[in-house]
Amino acid sequence: MSDQLIPGSAAAGPAPEEQLARLRSSIDNIDAALIHMLAERFRCTQDVGVLKATHDMPASDPGREARQIERLRELAQGAHLDPEFAEKWFNFVVAEVIQHHTRIAGERDA
Repeated sequence: MSDQLIPGSAAAGPAPEEQLARLRSSIDNIDAALIHMLAERFRCTQDVGVLKATHDMPASDPGREARQIERLRELAQGAHLDPEFAEKWFNFVVAEVIQHHTRIAGERDA
């Protein structure tokens, strides 16, 4: 944000309510972008699940997951985001992906 928020300062600049509304609008836009990016990610992982099921590959790949966790922790650190949070987020997403892959494999076996 280009406007600096100065605690306790009522000097020139937008009122706190306007600042809050602008910040919340930015958050809403970021949330929408995250949803669209997650949807795109799940479209890709859906294709991975079909490929794995077609070739009798396991739903999870612990080696890849470990490499991704390390990579994302480093990215988080560089972005000033808590690496623990990044790892928790990734583990949450991967758990959902593995469920999808397991379901896809089960559908192909049926």
